[in-house]
Amino acid sequence: MKKKMIVKIFSLLLFAAALALPMWLSRSTTVVSAQTPSHKHRDRPHMHMKNWMLQPTGKAGVLPLDPATIPQFVNQLTKPPVFVPIGTKLERSTGRNLPLYEVTEDTVQQQILPPGFPTTKIYAYGGKVNVAGAGQPANIQSVFSTPGPTFEVQRDQRIFVHYTNNLEGDHMFPVDPTIMAANVNNSPIPTAPYKAFPPGYEQFQDPIATVPHLHGGVTPADSDGFPISWFTKGLERTGPTFKGTTFEYFNAQLPTTLWYHDHALGMTRLNVAAGLEGTYIIRDKNDPIAPLLPSGKFDIPLMLTDRAFNTDGSIHFTQVGDNPTIHPYWDPEYFGDTIMVNGKVWPNLKVQRRQYRFRIIDGSNARMYNLKLSNGMSFIQIGADGSYLPAPVTLTEAFLATCERADILIDFSNVPAGTKIVLQNTANAPFPGGDPVDPATTGTVMQFEVQDTPAVHPKPLPATLITIPTLIETEGIGNPKLFTLNEQESDTGDPIAVLIDGRHFDEDVTEIPRVGTTEAWYFQNLTEDAHPIHIHLVEFQLEDRQTIDRDRFKAYWEKLNVNKDGIPGELPLDHPPIRVNVETAVDTGDGRVRDFLFDPSDTTSCAHPDPTSGCPSQAIPPSPQESGWKDVFIAPPFSVTRIRLRLAPQSVKESDLFPGKNTFPFDPTKGPGYVWHCHILDHEDSDMMRPMKITTKDLPSLNSALKSAPGSRNATSSTHDAYAKPAHDHNMSMPKPSMSMGGGGKMK
Repeated sequence: MKKKMIVKIFSLLLFAAALALPMWLSRSTTVVSAQTPSHKHRDRPHMHMKNWMLQPTGKAGVLPLDPATIPQFVNQLTKPPVFVPIGTKLERSTGRNLPLYEVTEDTVQQQILPPGFPTTKIYAYGGKVNVAGAGQPANIQSVFSTPGPTFEVQRDQRIFVHYTNNLEGDHMFPVDPTIMAANVNNSPIPTAPYKAFPPGYEQFQDPIATVPHLHGGVTPADSDGFPISWFTKGLERTGPTFKGTTFEYFNAQLPTTLWYHDHALGMTRLNVAAGLEGTYIIRDKNDPIAPLLPSGKFDIPLMLTDRAFNTDGSIHFTQVGDNPTIHPYWDPEYFGDTIMVNGKVWPNLKVQRRQYRFRIIDGSNARMYNLKLSNGMSFIQIGADGSYLPAPVTLTEAFLATCERADILIDFSNVPAGTKIVLQNTANAPFPGGDPVDPATTGTVMQFEVQDTPAVHPKPLPATLITIPTLIETEGIGNPKLFTLNEQESDTGDPIAVLIDGRHFDEDVTEIPRVGTTEAWYFQNLTEDAHPIHIHLVEFQLEDRQTIDRDRFKAYWEKLNVNKDGIPGELPLDHPPIRVNVETAVDTGDGRVRDFLFDPSDTTSCAHPDPTSGCPSQAIPPSPQESGWKDVFIAPPFSVTRIRLRLAPQSVKESDLFPGKNTFPFDPTKGPGYVWHCHILDHEDSDMMRPMKITTKDLPSLNSALKSAPGSRNATSSTHDAYAKPAHDHNMSMPKPSMSMGGGGKMK
């Protein structure tokens, strides 16, 4: 019943140019042609908005809500209130009393659709907040909402946050028991034929597991929200690495916009779609740029999410899997047919004639956004994930991958009163080769309505906002580290899982970076999707991207990675992967030794093309919008994306580092470790996530080092062709109780 889409031929640079996306353009905006092979992007049940009208709700008399019937710009945008501490807690290592916040997860009804429509059941973060406006006396109340209240903290001010899971009853969405997930009752995994949802499987629906993660936070592992550190209401059930529900956030990083959200294994897509996410802002009282920027009520976070709704106001979520005989409820991507901003569908914001600061967060499960203003007006981006950008960037469009942030300034001071400007979205879903948005629904985000107020013109910004060091790869540690991004398919060619190196999450740890070092990580994407890759603990820098000959590289990788039955590249691998560098020249069977960095379809853009091989592709440096500190980057299809990852805080000088020196304000080697993963939440949940342990030791390289081929990008440095299974210490293996990560232990 799957429909085949029209074959879409696009290139890394051409589709970027078509969408006017800056990220694959060089700093000098020189466009380089680098076409990728033709491919099809399969139709999936929840990939296209038109299919939502065909999906059942499972409730008698309840139908999917047609987005065309929802009036736009009736909702008025609200700025989430700010958490306030409820007291202090003693930090034993320092003897200091630190601010203590209390955050509870509960089920509430929220008016997400416009007035006159039913309210929507959500899972919400909540607690004590100040609902007073800027400059007004404090007004402390308890508020629960999606997105949750905002944290506003000062740089280097450590805080404690105590989380309480008060979610009871069955999960509102179907928990798929066939993917690796929090198995709260240590239940046996059912086999096909599977039950329809509702009711699904009660032993997996109740109780509800959660664990919060501060996204982008430089945080101790026990406070990072490790996926199997989950807990349920009353701590009746806890995950294998659970240590407690009071987290310590150090905030020892540059001022920026982070966000917090749930991170329970195999359930992140469910809990976030249900509402468990919010904004976390780090400010710096010594920040010289902040006085030049809008503040107070003119500094507004914008959490972008997409959802579909039913006629009773409930959220319409995936209930039938893409491969229902394998995964009854899991689908590769969840796309809603409406756009929410700060928990309101298609809101309106009345703005004064002055400049505003918008901290935009892509909090969607899978949707990416290319944002533009309907009147063509330009705006200024000043920050991204981990800090200010090195310099302000004037744009007319801004691209956000899932979980990325963009700190932008929009100046309404020269706009006539009464003007209405729509914030629009033009990014295909899935990105880049999926369907175009519907301009009337998913192509519309929100509206700005300019009021009749005196014009207040903004202060000029300096040419340099922040100085960011150039990270230098540490010698002798086995750089670069090589990864492939893979998609496991069923016999009908539909996705079963999305993997890193053909491995599941619970395979032995292979990434064990040493504090004080800088590693080069290469991500070689063999799938048709762009994957936003998020790495916990560290802020890193994007080096470049480069098109690869995907088909030849994939065939060579599969030839080397033969399973025990002699089947090339069958996923998941039943052995440690043999890692291949696209820069390494090899003979792949035609007698010619060459690397994989070329485009076989392009014979026109270089002086002396090989008539059968095309021209070598060119490395594309990061755009100005990506040139700052990052905690997520997008890995385009059929390309290699290179980053430099330093195991040290942002403020540490390169000259002050050496391998083995820990400059974090805590010991990152303690606790369960960290993870890195695709931040398309449906991919993360099945099973595009890997663990990472930090060490102070000089461990043997996990790869056997070989010299690069002459003429390759890193001809003088070590690259790797394969690795042997490492000798692990006692913390280097993941628990493997079953397909689903169980726990079930009582809190002692």
